Amino acid sequence: GVTALCRTGAKADGRPELSCILVEAGTPGFVATEMHGKMMWRGSNTAQLFFDDCTVPQENLLGPRGHGFYQMMQTLDGGRLSIAAMGLGGAQGCFEMAMKYSREREQFGKPISTYQVNAFKLADMALEIECARLLLYKACWLRDRDKPFRKEAAMAKLYCSEVMYRCANHAVQLHGGYGLMKEYDVERFYRDQKLLEIGEGTSEVQRIVISRLIGAV
Repeated sequence: GVTALCRTGAKADGRPELSCILVEAGTPGFVATEMHGKMMWRGSNTAQLFFDDCTVPQENLLGPRGHGFYQMMQTLDGGRLSIAAMGLGGAQGCFEMAMKYSREREQFGKPISTYQVNAFKLADMALEIECARLLLYKACWLRDRDKPFRKEAAMAKLYCSEVMYRCANHAVQLHGGYGLMKEYDVERFYRDQKLLEIGEGTSEVQRIVISRLIGAV
């Protein structure tokens, strides 16, 4: 089944009343059609949802009526930590593959990692991964202690996803032509990364959230 954010009425000021409702699999009128052809995360189930005269019982209401928007916002904050963790792990994977390959691949009698132009790429990757890790850990630490973490979650999600992009880009570049081949995992990391800049709020949305929370707008 799925959790759907639905309009369940109107507030006194005319704004829509939004509530979270559980729609269980097998409910008459509810159909999920799988979507294929994605460039990334092909192992993740993605579907188009149809609700055709779909009726659910009152007990499928999740939480108080009219609190759906706030529930979804809380879910987003936690989800952004998950996206950040994916970005951090992906960046670490890119770094390890790039380091391994550049130490093994030789040009002019020595590993390509020893050339400054490549060594600096690896150094930048290591630096950004460490910064991303500390930012994510701080956001998780705040959440574990029930302290406000919305700003830190947005920062971690934004930074970790963009760090993975830069690390994946460096990893492909260091692999040269092999980085474009499916025999090497770096091309998959390069494709998978893009979801992290879009899911749970785009990078642009994260910058809006952060700018508001620091009092810039």
